[in-house]
Amino acid sequence: MRIAILIAIPLLAATPAAAGQRTATFSVPDMTCSLCPVTVTTAIGHLDGIVSVSTDVDAKTATVVFDDGKTSPAAIAAASANAGYAAALVKEQ
Repeated sequence: MRIAILIAIPLLAATPAAAGQRTATFSVPDMTCSLCPVTVTTAIGHLDGIVSVSTDVDAKTATVVFDDGKTSPAAIAAASANAGYAAALVKEQ
């Protein structure tokens, strides 16, 4: 029994911390009409690890909840840019 515990403890210590949900807010200055947020939301939503996307056309922002083990703010910004809407990270929590 002690041997099993002695083997398991170092393995647990070497395991990286579990990925968690993060929230990031992006400035998306080119959103100007009611269809723009749909395009941005769809582009970002296709990434693996996206939990939710909330856009505000008046504030020209997108707030994204994502699994940081599956995607990153850089990948989210790139997805928006690839859809024609450059996005810059404003805040990450």
